[in-house]
Amino acid sequence: MPILCGLKTMIRHRCCAAKNGIITAFSGNPAAPAITMPNSHAPLRTVFFISDGTGITAETLGHSLLTQFEGLPTKQTRMPFIDSLDKAHACVLAINTAHETDKIKPIVFNTLVNNETSAVVRTANALVLDLFQTFIEPLERELALKSTHTIGRSHSATKNKQEYANRIEAINFSLMHDDGQTDKNLADADVILVGVSRSGKTPTSLYLALTFGLRCANYPLIPEDFERMQLPKSLTLHRSKLFGLTIEPQRLSEIRHERKANSKYASLENCRYEVNEGEALMRREGIRWLSTTTKSIEEIATTIMQEIKIERPVL
Repeated sequence: MPILCGLKTMIRHRCCAAKNGIITAFSGNPAAPAITMPNSHAPLRTVFFISDGTGITAETLGHSLLTQFEGLPTKQTRMPFIDSLDKAHACVLAINTAHETDKIKPIVFNTLVNNETSAVVRTANALVLDLFQTFIEPLERELALKSTHTIGRSHSATKNKQEYANRIEAINFSLMHDDGQTDKNLADADVILVGVSRSGKTPTSLYLALTFGLRCANYPLIPEDFERMQLPKSLTLHRSKLFGLTIEPQRLSEIRHERKANSKYASLENCRYEVNEGEALMRREGIRWLSTTTKSIEEIATTIMQEIKIERPVL
Protein backbone atom coordinates (compact mmCIF):
# COMPACT_ATOMS: atom_id res chain seq x y z
CA MET A 1 0.00 0.00 0.00
CA PRO A 2 2.73 2.58 0.70
CA ILE A 3 3.80 2.25 -2.96
CA LEU A 4 0.29 3.01 -4.19
CA CYS A 5 -0.08 5.94 -1.80
CA GLY A 6 3.25 7.37 -2.94
CA LEU A 7 2.26 6.95 -6.58
CA LYS A 8 -1.03 8.73 -5.95
CA THR A 9 0.79 11.64 -4.32
CA MET A 10 3.19 11.87 -7.27
CA ILE A 11 0.33 11.93 -9.76
CA ARG A 12 -1.56 14.64 -7.89
CA HIS A 13 1.55 16.84 -7.56
CA ARG A 14 2.43 16.44 -11.25
CA CYS A 15 -1.04 17.48 -12.37
CA CYS A 16 -1.93 20.40 -10.15
CA ALA A 17 -0.60 22.45 -7.30
CA ALA A 18 -2.20 22.19 -3.89
CA LYS A 19 -4.94 24.78 -3.56
CA ASN A 20 -4.54 25.64 0.09
CA GLY A 21 -1.09 24.51 1.17
CA ILE A 22 1.71 21.98 0.86
CA ILE A 23 1.79 18.66 2.68
CA THR A 24 4.82 17.52 4.65
CA ALA A 25 5.31 14.07 6.10
CA PHE A 26 5.53 13.33 9.83
CA SER A 27 7.86 10.69 11.23
CA GLY A 28 8.07 11.22 14.94
CA ASN A 29 9.27 14.82 14.73
CA PRO A 30 7.31 17.05 12.34
CA ALA A 31 9.25 18.47 9.44
CA ALA A 32 9.06 22.22 8.96
CA PRO A 33 5.92 22.53 6.87
CA ALA A 34 6.04 24.37 3.60
CA ILE A 35 3.94 27.51 3.55
CA THR A 36 1.42 28.78 1.07
CA MET A 37 0.54 32.45 1.56
CA PRO A 38 -2.35 33.60 -0.66
CA ASN A 39 -3.29 37.26 -0.69
CA SER A 40 -5.39 37.38 2.42
CA HIS A 41 -5.77 39.16 5.71
CA ALA A 42 -6.61 35.88 7.41
CA PRO A 43 -3.99 34.71 9.93
CA LEU A 44 -1.72 31.81 9.00
CA ARG A 45 -3.13 28.52 10.28
CA THR A 46 -1.24 25.28 10.85
CA VAL A 47 -3.31 22.27 9.76
CA PHE A 48 -2.67 18.68 10.85
CA PHE A 49 -4.10 15.53 9.24
CA ILE A 50 -3.86 12.71 11.79
CA SER A 51 -4.67 9.06 11.17
CA ASP A 52 -3.81 5.57 12.39
CA GLY A 53 -3.74 4.56 8.71
CA THR A 54 -2.38 6.32 5.63
CA GLY A 55 -4.04 9.65 6.36
CA ILE A 56 -5.59 9.81 2.89
CA THR A 57 -9.15 10.01 4.21
CA ALA A 58 -8.33 12.79 6.68
CA GLU A 59 -6.40 14.74 4.06
CA THR A 60 -9.03 14.36 1.35
CA LEU A 61 -11.96 15.43 3.52
CA GLY A 62 -9.89 18.13 5.20
CA HIS A 63 -8.88 19.61 1.87
CA SER A 64 -12.48 19.54 0.67
CA LEU A 65 -13.56 21.53 3.70
CA LEU A 66 -10.65 24.01 3.58
CA THR A 67 -11.25 24.87 -0.07
CA GLN A 68 -14.49 26.52 1.04
CA PHE A 69 -12.40 29.23 2.71
CA GLU A 70 -10.79 31.05 -0.20
CA GLY A 71 -7.47 32.72 0.48
CA LEU A 72 -6.84 30.98 3.79
CA PRO A 73 -3.02 30.77 4.30
CA THR A 74 -1.99 27.43 5.81
CA LYS A 75 0.90 25.20 6.80
CA GLN A 76 -0.11 21.55 6.45
CA THR A 77 1.38 18.45 8.01
CA ARG A 78 0.24 14.85 7.58
CA MET A 79 0.70 12.48 10.54
CA PRO A 80 -0.04 8.90 9.41
CA PHE A 81 0.18 5.59 11.31
CA ILE A 82 -0.49 7.08 14.75
CA ASP A 83 -1.28 3.68 16.26
CA SER A 84 0.01 3.99 19.83
CA LEU A 85 -0.42 6.29 22.82
CA ASP A 86 3.22 7.38 22.57
CA LYS A 87 2.70 8.52 18.99
CA ALA A 88 -0.51 10.27 19.97
CA HIS A 89 1.30 12.20 22.70
CA ALA A 90 4.00 13.14 20.15
CA CYS A 91 1.23 14.53 17.94
CA VAL A 92 -0.12 16.60 20.82
CA LEU A 93 3.36 18.00 21.46
CA ALA A 94 3.71 19.00 17.80
CA ILE A 95 0.26 20.58 17.76
CA ASN A 96 0.84 22.53 20.97
CA THR A 97 4.22 23.72 19.69
CA ALA A 98 2.51 25.04 16.55
CA HIS A 99 0.00 26.87 18.75
CA GLU A 100 2.80 28.53 20.75
CA THR A 101 4.64 29.52 17.58
CA ASP A 102 1.64 30.80 15.60
CA LYS A 103 -0.17 32.35 18.57
CA ILE A 104 -3.40 30.88 17.20
CA LYS A 105 -5.04 27.46 17.43
CA PRO A 106 -4.06 24.92 14.78
CA ILE A 107 -6.76 22.96 12.97
CA VAL A 108 -6.66 19.16 13.33
CA PHE A 109 -8.50 16.69 11.08
CA ASN A 110 -8.52 13.38 12.91
CA THR A 111 -9.56 9.96 11.59
CA LEU A 112 -8.16 7.89 14.45
CA VAL A 113 -10.26 4.75 14.97
CA ASN A 114 -8.87 3.87 18.39
CA ASN A 115 -10.80 5.72 21.09
CA GLU A 116 -7.79 6.00 23.44
CA THR A 117 -5.42 7.56 20.90
CA SER A 118 -8.21 9.83 19.66
CA ALA A 119 -8.91 10.97 23.23
CA VAL A 120 -5.24 11.92 23.65
CA VAL A 121 -5.27 14.00 20.46
CA ARG A 122 -8.42 15.80 21.60
CA THR A 123 -6.45 17.19 24.56
CA ALA A 124 -4.33 19.29 22.19
CA ASN A 125 -4.70 23.06 22.24
CA ALA A 126 -6.37 23.15 18.83
CA LEU A 127 -9.64 22.90 16.98
CA VAL A 128 -9.84 19.09 16.71
CA LEU A 129 -12.35 17.78 14.17
CA ASP A 130 -12.90 14.07 14.83
CA LEU A 131 -14.19 12.96 11.45
CA PHE A 132 -14.93 9.34 12.43
CA GLN A 133 -16.77 10.28 15.60
CA THR A 134 -18.83 12.79 13.62
CA PHE A 135 -20.09 10.18 11.17
CA ILE A 136 -19.66 6.74 12.76
CA GLU A 137 -21.90 7.28 15.80
CA PRO A 138 -24.95 8.52 13.79
CA LEU A 139 -24.45 5.63 11.36
CA GLU A 140 -24.34 3.12 14.23
CA ARG A 141 -27.62 4.47 15.55
CA GLU A 142 -29.32 4.47 12.14
CA LEU A 143 -28.05 1.03 11.07
CA ALA A 144 -28.45 -0.52 14.51
CA LEU A 145 -25.01 -2.00 14.00
CA LYS A 146 -21.73 -1.56 15.82
CA SER A 147 -18.71 -0.34 13.89
CA THR A 148 -15.73 -2.71 13.79
CA HIS A 149 -13.37 0.21 14.63
CA THR A 150 -10.74 -1.50 12.48
CA ILE A 151 -7.70 0.54 11.48
CA GLY A 152 -6.94 1.11 7.80
CA ARG A 153 -10.02 -0.56 6.34
CA SER A 154 -10.52 1.99 3.54
CA HIS A 155 -6.98 1.60 2.12
CA SER A 156 -6.11 -2.00 2.94
CA ALA A 157 -4.76 -4.63 0.56
CA THR A 158 -6.51 -7.33 2.61
CA LYS A 159 -9.99 -5.75 2.49
CA ASN A 160 -10.62 -7.19 -0.98
CA LYS A 161 -7.67 -9.07 -2.40
CA GLN A 162 -9.17 -9.41 -5.88
CA GLU A 163 -9.98 -5.69 -5.99
CA TYR A 164 -6.43 -4.88 -4.98
CA ALA A 165 -4.99 -7.29 -7.58
CA ASN A 166 -7.18 -5.71 -10.27
CA ARG A 167 -5.90 -2.28 -9.35
CA ILE A 168 -2.27 -3.43 -9.62
CA GLU A 169 -3.03 -4.96 -13.02
CA ALA A 170 -4.65 -1.70 -14.13
CA ILE A 171 -1.58 0.29 -13.09
CA ASN A 172 0.74 -2.13 -14.90
CA PHE A 173 -1.44 -1.94 -18.02
CA SER A 174 -1.41 1.86 -17.95
CA LEU A 175 2.36 2.01 -17.53
CA MET A 176 2.89 -0.50 -20.36
CA HIS A 177 0.60 1.49 -22.67
CA ASP A 178 1.92 4.93 -21.71
CA ASP A 179 2.81 7.37 -24.47
CA GLY A 180 1.96 4.93 -27.27
CA GLN A 181 4.66 2.44 -26.24
CA THR A 182 2.62 -0.48 -27.58
CA ASP A 183 -0.72 -1.06 -29.29
CA LYS A 184 -0.99 -4.66 -28.09
CA ASN A 185 -4.11 -5.63 -26.15
CA LEU A 186 -5.81 -2.28 -26.67
CA ALA A 187 -9.07 -4.21 -26.74
CA ASP A 188 -8.56 -4.71 -22.99
CA ALA A 189 -8.38 -0.96 -22.33
CA ASP A 190 -11.28 0.80 -20.62
CA VAL A 191 -10.25 4.15 -22.09
CA ILE A 192 -7.61 5.39 -24.54
CA LEU A 193 -6.49 8.99 -24.13
CA VAL A 194 -5.08 11.01 -27.04
CA GLY A 195 -3.57 14.47 -27.10
CA VAL A 196 -0.40 16.43 -27.77
CA SER A 197 2.66 15.84 -25.61
CA ARG A 198 2.37 17.21 -22.04
CA SER A 199 -1.38 17.77 -22.14
CA GLY A 200 -1.94 15.56 -19.09
CA LYS A 201 -2.39 12.09 -20.57
CA THR A 202 0.07 10.13 -18.40
CA PRO A 203 -0.96 11.43 -14.96
CA THR A 204 -4.64 11.13 -15.87
CA SER A 205 -4.12 7.54 -17.01
CA LEU A 206 -2.33 6.62 -13.81
CA TYR A 207 -4.88 8.41 -11.65
CA LEU A 208 -7.74 6.50 -13.29
CA ALA A 209 -5.86 3.23 -12.83
CA LEU A 210 -4.89 3.89 -9.25
CA THR A 211 -8.16 5.39 -8.04
CA PHE A 212 -10.74 3.43 -10.04
CA GLY A 213 -8.85 0.39 -11.33
CA LEU A 214 -9.33 1.40 -14.98
CA ARG A 215 -7.02 0.09 -17.66
CA CYS A 216 -5.91 3.21 -19.51
CA ALA A 217 -3.75 3.57 -22.59
CA ASN A 218 -2.59 6.90 -23.97
CA TYR A 219 -1.22 7.98 -27.32
CA PRO A 220 0.60 11.24 -28.18
CA LEU A 221 -0.56 13.15 -31.23
CA ILE A 222 2.55 13.89 -33.30
CA PRO A 223 3.34 15.80 -36.54
CA GLU A 224 2.99 12.59 -38.61
CA ASP A 225 -0.61 12.29 -37.43
CA PHE A 226 -1.27 15.91 -38.40
CA GLU A 227 0.23 15.45 -41.86
CA ARG A 228 -2.03 12.53 -42.72
CA MET A 229 -4.91 13.98 -40.64
CA GLN A 230 -5.92 10.63 -39.26
CA LEU A 231 -5.16 8.40 -36.31
CA PRO A 232 -3.37 5.07 -36.59
CA LYS A 233 -5.73 2.18 -37.44
CA SER A 234 -4.83 0.49 -34.16
CA LEU A 235 -6.64 3.34 -32.38
CA THR A 236 -9.62 3.80 -34.71
CA LEU A 237 -10.52 0.13 -34.17
CA HIS A 238 -11.43 1.18 -30.62
CA ARG A 239 -13.10 4.52 -31.38
CA SER A 240 -15.70 4.18 -28.61
CA LYS A 241 -12.88 4.13 -26.02
CA LEU A 242 -11.07 7.21 -27.34
CA PHE A 243 -11.08 10.47 -25.39
CA GLY A 244 -9.01 13.53 -26.18
CA LEU A 245 -7.15 16.02 -24.00
CA THR A 246 -6.10 19.47 -25.15
CA ILE A 247 -4.60 22.50 -23.43
CA GLU A 248 -4.12 26.23 -24.09
CA PRO A 249 -0.91 26.85 -26.11
CA GLN A 250 0.47 29.39 -23.60
CA ARG A 251 0.15 26.92 -20.71
CA LEU A 252 1.55 24.09 -22.82
CA SER A 253 4.59 26.22 -23.69
CA GLU A 254 5.20 26.94 -20.01
CA ILE A 255 5.04 23.24 -19.14
CA ARG A 256 7.32 22.23 -21.99
CA HIS A 257 9.89 24.91 -21.09
CA GLU A 258 10.28 23.16 -17.73
CA ARG A 259 11.29 20.04 -19.61
CA LYS A 260 13.17 21.46 -22.60
CA ALA A 261 13.83 25.16 -22.16
CA ASN A 262 14.36 27.35 -25.24
CA SER A 263 13.60 24.52 -27.66
CA LYS A 264 11.36 24.43 -30.73
CA TYR A 265 9.35 21.77 -28.89
CA ALA A 266 8.52 24.33 -26.18
CA SER A 267 8.14 27.42 -28.35
CA LEU A 268 4.78 29.14 -28.26
CA GLU A 269 4.56 29.04 -32.06
CA ASN A 270 5.04 25.27 -32.13
CA CYS A 271 2.62 24.76 -29.25
CA ARG A 272 -0.04 26.77 -31.09
CA TYR A 273 0.51 24.64 -34.19
CA GLU A 274 0.28 21.33 -32.33
CA VAL A 275 -2.78 22.31 -30.29
CA ASN A 276 -4.64 23.65 -33.35
CA GLU A 277 -3.79 20.58 -35.42
CA GLY A 278 -4.57 18.24 -32.56
CA GLU A 279 -8.01 19.74 -32.00
CA ALA A 280 -8.72 19.72 -35.74
CA LEU A 281 -7.78 16.03 -35.90
CA MET A 282 -10.00 15.15 -32.94
CA ARG A 283 -12.92 16.99 -34.53
CA ARG A 284 -12.31 15.19 -37.82
CA GLU A 285 -12.21 11.82 -36.06
CA GLY A 286 -15.29 12.57 -33.97
CA ILE A 287 -13.41 12.23 -30.67
CA ARG A 288 -14.81 13.76 -27.50
CA TRP A 289 -12.26 15.98 -25.78
CA LEU A 290 -11.75 18.55 -23.06
CA SER A 291 -9.19 21.19 -22.12
CA THR A 292 -7.03 20.38 -19.11
CA THR A 293 -5.75 23.96 -18.76
CA THR A 294 -7.67 24.90 -15.63
CA LYS A 295 -9.00 21.51 -14.48
CA SER A 296 -7.75 19.38 -11.61
CA ILE A 297 -6.93 15.74 -12.22
CA GLU A 298 -10.06 14.74 -10.30
CA GLU A 299 -12.24 16.89 -12.59
CA ILE A 300 -10.56 15.50 -15.71
CA ALA A 301 -10.99 11.90 -14.55
CA THR A 302 -14.63 12.38 -13.53
CA THR A 303 -15.49 14.01 -16.86
CA ILE A 304 -13.86 11.17 -18.78
CA MET A 305 -15.76 8.54 -16.80
CA GLN A 306 -19.06 10.35 -17.39
CA GLU A 307 -18.44 10.70 -21.12
CA ILE A 308 -17.22 7.13 -21.60
CA LYS A 309 -20.05 6.02 -19.27
CA ILE A 310 -17.91 4.01 -16.90
CA GLU A 311 -19.25 3.38 -13.39
CA ARG A 312 -16.55 2.44 -10.90
CA PRO A 313 -16.30 3.09 -7.15
CA VAL A 314 -13.20 4.74 -5.67
CA LEU A 315 -10.87 1.93 -4.57
